[in-house]
Amino acid sequence: MPRSAQEILDQADELAARFEDHDPEPGSGDDAEALRGLRAAFQNRADAEKQLADAVDAARAEGHSWASIGAMVGTSGEAARQRYSQRMPRTWTTASSESAE
Repeated sequence: MPRSAQEILDQADELAARFEDHDPEPGSGDDAEALRGLRAAFQNRADAEKQLADAVDAARAEGHSWASIGAMVGTSGEAARQRYSQRMPRTWTTASSESAE
């Protein structure tokens, strides 16, 4: 039997309120320690990804090839280029952009 949109919204609001009001007893197994660990791991991963991307930017600025960069990160040069070239600062000009002026 289909439910109305209003019934679905009411139930969602009720579940959200129950979730927000839930206060587990310490040691009950319902605490959020695992979620805090998950959040910390995610933050560490994000920091590492930024550090890696910054290192790729520095290597490219020094003139290292995508093949060399790919070898250092365990992938092909083309895969490294596809993943990291979008981040590259566009402060340098290419021969095609110079000829267009």
